[in-house]
Amino acid sequence: MSSLQSIRRILSATVVSAAFLATALGGAPGQEKTPKPATAAPVEAASTEPKHELSAADVDVFMDGLLPALLENNDVAGAVVIIVKDGKVFYSRGFGYADVKTKKPVSVDDTLFRPGSVSKLFTCTAVMQLVEQGKLDLDRDVNDYLDFKIPATYIQPVTLRRIMTHTAGFEEWGKDLFVPNAADLEPIESGLKEHLPKRIFFPGEMPAYSNYAMALAGYIVQRVSGEKFEDYIQKHIYQPLGMTHSSFLQPLPAELAPLMSTGYGAGSNGARGFEYVNAPPAGSMSVSAGDIAKFMIAHLQDGRYGDTQILRPETARMMHSRNYGPVPDLNGVDLAFFQENENGHAIIGHGGDTRWFHSHLWLIMDSNVGVFMSLNSAGRGAINIRKLVWDKFLDRYFPAAPPLPPAAASVNEDAKTVSGYYITSRRGETTIGKQGAILSEAEFEPQGDGTIMASQITGLNGQPKRWREIAPLLYRDTASQDMIAFVRQPNGLFYIYSSSASSGFQEVPFTQTTIFYTWLRYFTIGVFVLVLVLWPAAALVRRHYGQPLDRTGMGLRLYTRVRVVCMIDAAVLLAWYYYFNALGPSSTNRSWDWALHSLHVSGWIGVIGTVLVIANALASWMSASRWKLSRLGDTLMALGCIGFVWTAQLSNFLRFGTKF
Repeated sequence: MSSLQSIRRILSATVVSAAFLATALGGAPGQEKTPKPATAAPVEAASTEPKHELSAADVDVFMDGLLPALLENNDVAGAVVIIVKDGKVFYSRGFGYADVKTKKPVSVDDTLFRPGSVSKLFTCTAVMQLVEQGKLDLDRDVNDYLDFKIPATYIQPVTLRRIMTHTAGFEEWGKDLFVPNAADLEPIESGLKEHLPKRIFFPGEMPAYSNYAMALAGYIVQRVSGEKFEDYIQKHIYQPLGMTHSSFLQPLPAELAPLMSTGYGAGSNGARGFEYVNAPPAGSMSVSAGDIAKFMIAHLQDGRYGDTQILRPETARMMHSRNYGPVPDLNGVDLAFFQENENGHAIIGHGGDTRWFHSHLWLIMDSNVGVFMSLNSAGRGAINIRKLVWDKFLDRYFPAAPPLPPAAASVNEDAKTVSGYYITSRRGETTIGKQGAILSEAEFEPQGDGTIMASQITGLNGQPKRWREIAPLLYRDTASQDMIAFVRQPNGLFYIYSSSASSGFQEVPFTQTTIFYTWLRYFTIGVFVLVLVLWPAAALVRRHYGQPLDRTGMGLRLYTRVRVVCMIDAAVLLAWYYYFNALGPSSTNRSWDWALHSLHVSGWIGVIGTVLVIANALASWMSASRWKLSRLGDTLMALGCIGFVWTAQLSNFLRFGTKF
């Protein structure tokens, strides 16, 4: 889902999620004012390519000249592209293989892909069907529809409108979102109750993309309609649209299972198994491109496909209208759809990623054109193939990219004001997922030419984006139409809202930054390494010179115990490193819960032992007979253990529980 793949990045303690940051701060801007290039920063001029006729023949030449090479160079096994226009399929083609081993080609109509979070558009279409029937109210407390309670963390309740605009305020949920086998899938109702995340934002304050919230919307559809969620979608969306190659069921029905494309990490690295998503409404759909085309046509035609109306025109237009957007100049969120306006066109869409499948659906509303693209491999990950193909498609057939506006008068002063560290709003704030979020922070710095840059946020060329201020605290990428806006909060820190609208960023104080956290970890590990090396080394030196340790009784026991505490702390840090890095996606499965429990207990043993180490350091300074070098060593051990506790506290490693 856009979504599900990023969970691994959030949980990975050592990988800076540049791709996620680029997505969260990428996307497409709203329409800009009449521009004029300025200053010495690199500027991409407005598109001068003549507009090509949007014909099936021209699109075929365009795709054939672009996509096969991208798939081969990035080790992607197969892909599918389908375009609809004026109520009909306009272009469709499969590329590469649905199964590399058997050389089975991708078929537009008979190959199923996993579109991840594109599934959410179907879930929310179902919600809107029940809204127009008067069975659901977008602004009513969802607790009125549930058989369990979402705690009243804030005065304003969670509503379906907040859920469908990703502004309900939930923290990220990753635990058991993917499970290894069908037997591990939980019924939707028990899964939602078991994995209820905390709310960390006041409703409407900050967008924070949430798979949990969308799963909640699907459960509400199930409860209010009286039909199992998967059956409701089948009866009220698939059947009316004639979508015979689509299903939310896991595993797939017997008649569809042979049509499922194999998923791959890289096309050359062997097949992966079917992915089981433990939150079906958020991303478990399997679908052919031919079926997705019918859904796109229905939404482009105000809910109508042929003689079938899955939504009333007024309901469809409500779903396609801006429902949230804290900054008027940036794209906002409709209901489930994200605004992706680009090249002066009104565009809505939604992306989706599972671990192996990567998809996007775009609707150019003012031209009655829809595009769906899906890849069945993660590939090398060096290029966002979907974004690259989409941008080139727009520039070829809808070339109206506005040039960069002139710089704002306050550009240099504001660049210094907004510089700092920013953490994604899509994170685990109260769980162990916090570590990955800290290590994925974006650091914005002035570049001395009127632009700001965060090295973690890169463009399609792999280079960091440079942002120029074009209006007070409103910035545009100098090489694209991506925009971000900084909004100062009552606490004096800034929020960043982006033109992708799915998530934002918060400025954090220095003690919660990547650089501080990294320095703290290295200092702590360095101290423990010194203890590990010098403890036996000192014993060898004393033995060589025949000098006994000047400790007896309680002093000797204390001498040994503080070093044992340091060893425990070092072991816990290494174990946490292993958990986050060596286990990879497996760390999100409950089969490793025993390891989490063990780490929590060990961590608290280290915390308790830290009291002993600090007491030893204080006693060392109070003893007139202690050498200065010994006092320094005792002090360093105390500081190292304090660093361990601080690191654990920042990362939430000390919080008992296996939810994250």
